[in-house]
Amino acid sequence: MIKLKDFTEKKEKICVIGLGYVGLPLAVLFSTKYDVIGFDISSTRISEIKKGYDRTGEVEAEKLLSSPIYFTSNPEAITRARIIIITVPTPVDEHNKPDLSHMKAATSTAAQYLNNNTVVVYESTVYPGATEEVCVPILEQES
Repeated sequence: MIKLKDFTEKKEKICVIGLGYVGLPLAVLFSTKYDVIGFDISSTRISEIKKGYDRTGEVEAEKLLSSPIYFTSNPEAITRARIIIITVPTPVDEHNKPDLSHMKAATSTAAQYLNNNTVVVYESTVYPGATEEVCVPILEQES
C-alpha cells in the first residue's frame, strides 16, 4: 500500500517520464516536497536541463539549477520509483488521429523497470479508453 508519509519523508520516489513542456514543470513542482527522478530518452535534453536550459521556456534556469531532481536518460533509474508519471506528447495527424507511438514507447520502457505495487499515471491527452486499451496491455505483457 502506498502511504503519502513515505513520499513526504522521501523514503519513496516519483519518476516523471518525458521532460517536455508538461513533464519538466511537473517534476520541478513535485520536487519541492518529494524525491523526484526526471527521466527523458534524450541525453541532449537531460544535459540541457542540468545546465539550467529549458528549450520549452517553461522553467527558469535558477529553478532547474537549484532543483534536487535526479535528471537522467538511464531507464534503470525508473526502478527506484514507486509512482511513475508518463508525460509524453500525443500529437494528431491531418485526420485528427492521435499518434500514440510516444506513449507506447514510454509505457514499454516503464514496464521493463516496474516493481510490484508501482503506480503508473498518464498525463497525456488521449481519447477515452486509450490507457486501458493501449497502455495496460503493454504494462501487463512487458512487466
